[in-house]
Amino acid sequence: TVVSSPLSEDKGYFPLSAEYQERLYAGGKIKGSRWVKREGRPTDQEILNGRIIDRSIRPLFPESYKNEVQVIVSVLQVDMENDPVIAGANAVSAALASSDIPWSGPITVLNVGTNSEGFVLNPKNSEEDESSMSLIVSQTTDAIVMIEAGAKEVSEDQIVKGIEFASKESEKLIKFINDFASEVGFKKEAVEAKTYDKDLEQEIKKLVGDKISGIAKALATKEKGASDKYDAILDAVVVAVGEENAKEAVTIFDKLFKSTIREIILGGSRPDGRKHDEIRKLSSEVGLFKRTHGSALFTRGQTQALTIATLGAPSLGQLLESAEGEEEVHYIHHYSMPPYSTGETGKFGFQSRREIGHGYLATRALLPVIPTQAEFPYTIRLVSELVSSNGSTSMASTCGSTLSLMDAGVPIKAPVGGIAMGLVIKNDKEYAILSDICGLEDGNGDMDFKVAGTESGVTAMQMDVKTLNLTLPILKKALTQAKEGRAFILSSMIKTIDKPRVQVSLFAPKIKTTKIDVTKIGELIGPSGKNIKKIIAESGAEVDVEDDGTVNISAIEESAVQKALTMVEQITKEVMAGEVYEGTVKRIESFGAFIEILPGKEGMVHVSDMATEYVGNPNEKVKLGDKVQVRVKEIDNLGRINLSMILDPGMERPKTNGRDVERKFSAHTQRSGGREQRMGMGRRSVPNDRARSGPHFPTSRLIPEKGKTGFGRG
Repeated sequence: TVVSSPLSEDKGYFPLSAEYQERLYAGGKIKGSRWVKREGRPTDQEILNGRIIDRSIRPLFPESYKNEVQVIVSVLQVDMENDPVIAGANAVSAALASSDIPWSGPITVLNVGTNSEGFVLNPKNSEEDESSMSLIVSQTTDAIVMIEAGAKEVSEDQIVKGIEFASKESEKLIKFINDFASEVGFKKEAVEAKTYDKDLEQEIKKLVGDKISGIAKALATKEKGASDKYDAILDAVVVAVGEENAKEAVTIFDKLFKSTIREIILGGSRPDGRKHDEIRKLSSEVGLFKRTHGSALFTRGQTQALTIATLGAPSLGQLLESAEGEEEVHYIHHYSMPPYSTGETGKFGFQSRREIGHGYLATRALLPVIPTQAEFPYTIRLVSELVSSNGSTSMASTCGSTLSLMDAGVPIKAPVGGIAMGLVIKNDKEYAILSDICGLEDGNGDMDFKVAGTESGVTAMQMDVKTLNLTLPILKKALTQAKEGRAFILSSMIKTIDKPRVQVSLFAPKIKTTKIDVTKIGELIGPSGKNIKKIIAESGAEVDVEDDGTVNISAIEESAVQKALTMVEQITKEVMAGEVYEGTVKRIESFGAFIEILPGKEGMVHVSDMATEYVGNPNEKVKLGDKVQVRVKEIDNLGRINLSMILDPGMERPKTNGRDVERKFSAHTQRSGGREQRMGMGRRSVPNDRARSGPHFPTSRLIPEKGKTGFGRG
């Protein structure tokens, strides 16, 4: 939906807002919270989707149009396969094209992916893993308006070919939207181009003279007092032309200032004196804070990004909830640019949409080099604090984050560098492509084009324009110049640290991962979590068990991790016949003793297996709590463990008809007051009237003979 409101006052800017909202009902889901079921503030992904739409449509509104325009994209249904933001952005294009709002569209917004056969238009969610890039291109029939991309180290040539593919495919969609607007649309509202009093404009030019070019360098490098000088010139102009012309004079002065900056650049120089492809002075350092897990300060001119890396257990991953389902991520990047970074005061304490967007760009830039959970089982959180800003902060954040990750010992596949490119264009013959733009050039130029990547290729891109003159040949030149600049920045970064540290920080948790059979998960956890609670209590480590049998163990101390790992391995170990263990005596019965050989695992040693000689009473050999060495004799078909304290199988006494030759059978049973029967893990005495035949008794019943204290056969 698109709505405009009548102009009530000229706010000095175009009040456009693009909102993207995704209700969970679109995917047939209800919010997981037990207390709150209504969707809350927009998620980061909703904000990012809204920004894609805003950046795609904004350049096509007339400069003089100041009515408030609100675009709201409401996702009513998702099919779990197609990205709703692509459909939403094209719906906005169709709505604006058919409305009476003045707008130079339509545009198309297409996503280009790849597979083994080449490029794919709007790849499905199931095809994302195979694709080497996600390249979203917004364009009119003649110009590229917006680019948003994430890629797996692809070449610049591949990017250009992807844009060409999108341009060709967009023709059909633009025709469809034009036909739709012709059929159902309204006549566009007429907007007069902004005109100025020519005499007033000439008067202001005479008053200003060359003062603007004189303070351009000071403004570009944010020298102290430069803004005051600018304000002083403007105030003098306003006073000179009189109060009745004050408002128009401010607009004319701003226009004159912008044109002066652009003339300097098109003339072959830049406001701060650099060449068009020259990058500001670079420096970086790592390990600034000893208590944090990783830290780095990256400086480019007056822009400084301080990034802190924190490592945590896998269980600390972030759960993302949307209409398409839930997803857990273990790599998180947050970007913060407080007002003081630009020498200003302002609102503080919440993340702006711009900050969320810049953080996401740095996330995409680094994601292709982040190790998998199998390679590095940590949750990684990066926070980039912009302590000083003069343009290109998102790319400074990317560079600082790369250094911070290596300082933290994260085994990234390759360092990632980033650069922001600018453009000042008069026509397709007169233009200037700028490397590493500063804030002044960003505000008065025609393009902000950020490119991040490794030595091997591009990992992320983001481009916005303020002109409809950007053509593919110009963009191709900008990519080539960006590649050269990125290589220069990377060469500076690796002088500070060229590869990840071998070990994580002393203060970072140590994590080890093991895999157990899924059938052993219940055994590891134990009844009511008894076993896992014991491991945590005794080792001091955190233990997390996944449904696939992956067990993550984390603690600050390596010894705690190792102790917990040993306990996990012991509980889940498959006991084999012939193995020897040191166990603890847990219970003693008349027929033998129960020994705990592993946590939660007990076996029974019969009295006949306690020594090579005859043992009449188990208490003669063992006491509760004793540590004894035992050998696993066998594991029966019910999983019961039979143990022996005779470690050498060759020392066992020979058997006759299943019984020891030397066993004093009648004396043993006489003392026990009943008959022997195989029960559980060993033999036990039972009353005469409950005696039953068993494998150790060839007869069906045992009957006491008259006048005898022992037992005979009957």
